[in-house]
Amino acid sequence: MKFSPRRLVLTLAAPVLAVVVAFVITSLVLLAVGDPVAKVWSTLLSEPRPRTLVNIVNSAITYYIAAVAVAIGFKMKLFNIGVDGQYRIAAFAAALVAGQGWLPGGLNIVLAMLVAMLVGGFWAGIAGWLKVTRGVSEVISTIMLNTISAGLVGWGLRTWGTRAEGSNTRNTTEIPESSQLEGLALVADAPNRVYTLVVLAVLVGIVYWFIINRTRFGFDVRATGESESAAVASGVKVPRMVLIAMIASGAVAGLISMPAFFGADHSYGLNFQEGVGFIGIGIALLGRNHPVGIAFAAVLWSWLEKASDGLQLQAGVSPALVYIIQGVILLAVVIAYEVVARFERRMEQKQVTRQLDTATPEGASA
Repeated sequence: MKFSPRRLVLTLAAPVLAVVVAFVITSLVLLAVGDPVAKVWSTLLSEPRPRTLVNIVNSAITYYIAAVAVAIGFKMKLFNIGVDGQYRIAAFAAALVAGQGWLPGGLNIVLAMLVAMLVGGFWAGIAGWLKVTRGVSEVISTIMLNTISAGLVGWGLRTWGTRAEGSNTRNTTEIPESSQLEGLALVADAPNRVYTLVVLAVLVGIVYWFIINRTRFGFDVRATGESESAAVASGVKVPRMVLIAMIASGAVAGLISMPAFFGADHSYGLNFQEGVGFIGIGIALLGRNHPVGIAFAAVLWSWLEKASDGLQLQAGVSPALVYIIQGVILLAVVIAYEVVARFERRMEQKQVTRQLDTATPEGASA
């Protein structure tokens, strides 16, 4: 594909415009309630401490995989709201298997990730099957499956989980020490470490880009997302593509918790992080479903979350302000994409008109 500077500028314009709009609106909100605008932004944009920087990277790793899982559905115009439930039930299944330690060291990690992908893909496949066979909207079915997965995992913890003496928290069996990953010392002077499975997030991004942009399957996915009728006319079996896309989205969702599980938690318990699937929706939108754009969006989202810890102490402002910023970014990015898309279409129309005028022979009759 030929490199186009104009296309690159237009691609970057929407997310940049969304961030600028969020900055302006948040500043106006702060002025309206009498909070110190300059102090808030200096706190949020200040250089983080090494420990905080590692936490930002680790959260971004989790959010990145979640956003890629969502983006796979978005490429087909499928709204997979069930990523949260898919990764919850997948993480629990993987924790049960990994805790048994049937295989040594790294093989146990690989087995657990395969189980997570199978369970996540199966759970998402239910919604895909309902859509292609019964016409059930994936939005409705995945929301319902989120609740069902929460109930099943809660029952599973009561059945197979153990409770430490003097505690009300239940956890699965801790994984063997040989399967626990110490992390990577990528940030100087930080007492904590970046998850070793950051390499998993990188691999997920590369595979996602390759499949979507360099394979026939990826072409069929994009074609179906752009126009289902055109895809059918070109021989694409749309129902099969919908089912495969949902399964693939769920399989990636199953990997969301793996970096934190093997790098820090080592068991599944009631402290399981919820809502990551919904965060992934926002990050996928902000990153325009592109693996590189999603990476920047994940870091931005994580940065805002971790930087909010100092708002109350340093600026006297509630950390909940970050929710306003994130919400405005999501609202602005949807509007910005539409504005940029209309501008791009207008530019393309003008270019086609100029080319037609140039190609018309001089003196030709109308």
